Amino acid sequence: MTQSVAIVTGAAGDIGAAIAARLADDHDVILLADIDAKAAAATAGKLGDAGRFIAVQCDVTSEASVAALAERAAGTGSLRTLVNNAGAARAVSLHDTTPEIWRADNALNLEAAFLTFRAVEDQLKASKGSVVNIASVNGMNVFGHPAYSAAKAGLLHFTRLVAVEYGKFGIRSNAVAPGTVKTQAWEVRAAANPNVFEDARRWYPLQRVVDPKDVANAVSFLAGPMAAAITGVCLPVDCGLTAGQAELARTFSQSEHY
Repeated sequence: MTQSVAIVTGAAGDIGAAIAARLADDHDVILLADIDAKAAAATAGKLGDAGRFIAVQCDVTSEASVAALAERAAGTGSLRTLVNNAGAARAVSLHDTTPEIWRADNALNLEAAFLTFRAVEDQLKASKGSVVNIASVNGMNVFGHPAYSAAKAGLLHFTRLVAVEYGKFGIRSNAVAPGTVKTQAWEVRAAANPNVFEDARRWYPLQRVVDPKDVANAVSFLAGPMAAAITGVCLPVDCGLTAGQAELARTFSQSEHY
């Protein structure tokens, strides 16, 4: 029997590792693709069975590197799920954004998803597979990091493009838009401001920030059979951030119930 395969890019990070662990519930093999080969291997080792969690060095901004990843997937089994998770944010404001940063953020956060999808589209056609793009609430509203945010907004539209054009092949394409996720990426900010998560929490209706496992659960749902009729959507996993802010509602309504 052919093994079912999932690719998770940016898999060495906290969110990528959580997604890989969750997808292992219903995939035989998870390819952990990351530009940092040692970090990917370390993550694979932590996740368990070396035959199921396979680290693959991949620069998702490189056509050649992505093509090699696609070839590895084809040689492993039937690719059922592609998760475009690789991403990073650089300059925090437009004032700080250079042309180089703008291009680099777009290459990693938007163009890479295009390159990866095109490299494996024939495999996904054969399996009637699923694409899940990890976007961000930054692609929906302004929360800083403009180049990253503009790229994530583009990623949301790319998600719809795939859904509409490739639906006839049985391919589903959806996105997850996390809010603040407590990961190692926040360690620098937390070191500068130990109260950063407490400061952020007040803006979230659920009064907490997102855990990587929350993102992973959403990915698993969208990639799986329970979402068989869902394509072209963005699922915010943001503890209610994009629904509205209680503090603002309290100011406008002058009601103590917010």
